[in-house]
Amino acid sequence: MIESRIKKARTPRFYLLTITGLILLLLAFFSLGNYPNFIQNYYTQGLYRLISPILHIALGWLPVSVGDVFYITVIISLIRSLVIMIKLGIKKQFKLMGLRALRLVIGIEIFVVAFYLFWGMNYFAPPAAQVLNLQDTTYTLAELKTITSLLIDSANARRNLVKPYQTRNSNSAIYQTSVQAIKQIALLNPALKSHFPAAKPALFTPLINYFGVSGYFTPFTGEAQVNYSMPWVEKPVTACHEMAHQMGFAREDEANFVAFLTGLRSPDTLLRYSAYYMAMDQFMRNVYRRDSVAFKHLKLRISPAVKHDLKTERDYWMGYQNQISDVSALFYDNFLKLNNQPQGLRTYNRMIILTMAWYRKEGVLSGQSLVGSQ
Repeated sequence: MIESRIKKARTPRFYLLTITGLILLLLAFFSLGNYPNFIQNYYTQGLYRLISPILHIALGWLPVSVGDVFYITVIISLIRSLVIMIKLGIKKQFKLMGLRALRLVIGIEIFVVAFYLFWGMNYFAPPAAQVLNLQDTTYTLAELKTITSLLIDSANARRNLVKPYQTRNSNSAIYQTSVQAIKQIALLNPALKSHFPAAKPALFTPLINYFGVSGYFTPFTGEAQVNYSMPWVEKPVTACHEMAHQMGFAREDEANFVAFLTGLRSPDTLLRYSAYYMAMDQFMRNVYRRDSVAFKHLKLRISPAVKHDLKTERDYWMGYQNQISDVSALFYDNFLKLNNQPQGLRTYNRMIILTMAWYRKEGVLSGQSLVGSQ
């Protein structure tokens, strides 16, 4: 009897009111995005600090990604709903088809609301430069070349210290080392604190290879997933990048910078090289766009071993490159622009601004030495 009343209440009016209410809730979320300090104080350091530990304690210890299982369930449910709608349309049961469509819209809205509630509001927090007291973000081309040269030399030095057996470390060993480094980086700044961090292999690895994805974060479960089959040099820093998202650093450039900083502060040779390697690669790309002649000269400084790693990485991803990766890049570019990152995929390159500001703060650009730069 109760069930029949519930079904009776689910009229088109009920669905439309629900859709409207969820839209208003999303608009409220986006409106709060205009007040980054409010988001930082009451969401990033408030509500999210309550949500993330619960998710990490409940799911972090599991070897399998619950988030991936969740995505599979959502995809199956979506396909099932579409099939039912098509069948209803064929049978000309348009009223039932319309109700099913409204339910689908509500499901999508709930998905989006959950995304922002569980993690997505971090996109609207103040920039990491402000949170980490890295205010001076201007730099000259000459300074860019100086730091790029330093990163190349550091990558070369660290590569020489990597033992052959380390390049064959298991994924679990790499993740555990990255977790320990993430815990240690919290001593540098309270904003870098993470509650029960963890990284897991991505169940979708065979698929995401075709999209050029090295890792991803699941907001609904708080899990950091890493592509388990990509070249070893990328795995440590990628694990740190995804765990930086767990901290609440939503923007990609900020997560990259936190991963780089984590690697530099880690005593682990493999992680430290991985961090320098990533930063060197990004800086070299930036130099190439601004001064191709300088790029050629700097490239000569890269050691044969590091060049070999660059070629191995490039060959790996080229083996999966196709039109799917182009479509996914377009989709993700627009996703980043929607979430307070107007530069889209170019946002990744803004990690350079944060790194330059940090080196300046450490005194490198004023001729002082950087503690632990090698």
